[in-house]
Amino acid sequence: MHIAVCIKRVGTTDDDIEFTDDGRSVDPDYLDYGLNEWDAAAIAEALRLRDQAGAGRVVVVTAGDDDAEEVLVQGLAMGADHAIRVDADPERLADPLTVGRVLAAAVRPLGVDLVLCGAQSADAAQGTTAGAVAGVLDLPCATVVTGIDREPAGTTLVRRELEGGVVDVIRISGPAVLSIQTGIAEPRYVTLRALQQAQQQDIEVVDADLADLGEPGYRIRHMVLPPAARAEIVNGGAAAIAAKITELVRGAAK
Repeated sequence: MHIAVCIKRVGTTDDDIEFTDDGRSVDPDYLDYGLNEWDAAAIAEALRLRDQAGAGRVVVVTAGDDDAEEVLVQGLAMGADHAIRVDADPERLADPLTVGRVLAAAVRPLGVDLVLCGAQSADAAQGTTAGAVAGVLDLPCATVVTGIDREPAGTTLVRRELEGGVVDVIRISGPAVLSIQTGIAEPRYVTLRALQQAQQQDIEVVDADLADLGEPGYRIRHMVLPPAARAEIVNGGAAAIAAKITELVRGAAK
């Protein structure tokens, strides 16, 4: 069972936030970095599938500069067999289409049975990386996956979480890309010893020739904070309250 897991080093914010001078990103001084929560669940599920099969390999893959290796080390400490970093300027990885192209280029030669991605990232929360990777690799894709069972015939039975508590069950033949929801498997606790051993392992670094990856799907022009919410107490009878709510809704829609 050979599985590639695409992971990301995400930056999360607290209450205070400032933007860079060009207004196109958050000032790094206001970010805390770490492994994306959904990607940790994807690693845990990949390890479970490998161990259940009794053989195979789990490879964690990310794109970025040297700082991105932090999450690869964590993936190795959790139990992954190998780690690959696609060397790229993080500023060139701002849109999911470019990220999908870069990750797909690293995954393609691995010849894996499954590619797992987190259902979304804690920073952008777009939930599009799995679809982008699948599109570039021309593989089937299932999103928001809450259960995976490998069948003797080599097919994969997948359970997906839909709105209203509905569960979608599908069967996929051959390699596929799956986006993993949290809760599918409990991420393994990383001991200090495991982390120290992971830091000694070699991380494969491959170049990303972004000039050959086409145009980005979009470009960030400017980032702003939303206006602060303002609470208002509405008094009076039902008719007066309804009229006030109508007024507020119409004002917000303009």
